[in-house]
Amino acid sequence: MPTQLLQYRELILALAVKNITLRYKQAYFGVAWVILQPLMMMGIFMLVRAFIGIDSGGTPYPALAFAALLVWKLFQDTASDGVNSIVGNAHLIRKIYFPREVFPLTAAVTKVVEFGINFAVLLGLMAWYGLVPTAQILWVPVLMLYAVVAAWAIAFAGSAINVQYRDVGAALPTLLALLMYASPIIYPMQLVRQRLIEQQAAGDWSDALFLLFTANPVAGMVDAFQRVTLMGLPPDMSVIWPGLVVTLVALVPSYWLFKRAEARFADLI
Repeated sequence: MPTQLLQYRELILALAVKNITLRYKQAYFGVAWVILQPLMMMGIFMLVRAFIGIDSGGTPYPALAFAALLVWKLFQDTASDGVNSIVGNAHLIRKIYFPREVFPLTAAVTKVVEFGINFAVLLGLMAWYGLVPTAQILWVPVLMLYAVVAAWAIAFAGSAINVQYRDVGAALPTLLALLMYASPIIYPMQLVRQRLIEQQAAGDWSDALFLLFTANPVAGMVDAFQRVTLMGLPPDMSVIWPGLVVTLVALVPSYWLFKRAEARFADLI
């Protein structure tokens, strides 16, 4: 697959540029929406925190929430756009052949560009709060890749099924919203660890529930991103490995399903 896709790298880049251009061309604020969306979500989280109280562990909560939203949006948007990418490009699929995984890959390229824009905003927030990056920030590209690969584990299978059953594309936003609340985005991972591991809040089930919580790939990638950017700490591998295993195990059958269904895309769309 990699060798074949390298031959279409110019097509992937051209489609990514087209996606970004069309997405913001007729929007009054243009590309500014890339920044406004996570900023508005951060504002909502800060309002929620004012009512219920969330301990951010000494890290300024706005920076903590914005960092979490950066990773979450990269994962969420890559998965969502990837699932809808085949149906959304039906006109191209009917006309010419090229590897259909170009479309989920293009969705990732588009969102990585948006991630880069918001990462610059995060650096500005860090400067505002006096948070100085350390060498641990070099982990950022690795964590970005992890978020994209986890999204592909959903996008490949989801886009193949969505060609025949459009309910997948319709249900995905709701499912991803539920996943967001099951991830340490509004609240930090340290709070979950404190309740389940230190306080054993769920009794004998506490350790198993913590393992289940970290089996969500978003949990590990968000926590690691906050640690390496805001705290100058390395990723906590005990939090990352369950979700990483789930991602790698899911990616193989997801891609296999996509390639198996690929030949029928033009007939079904």
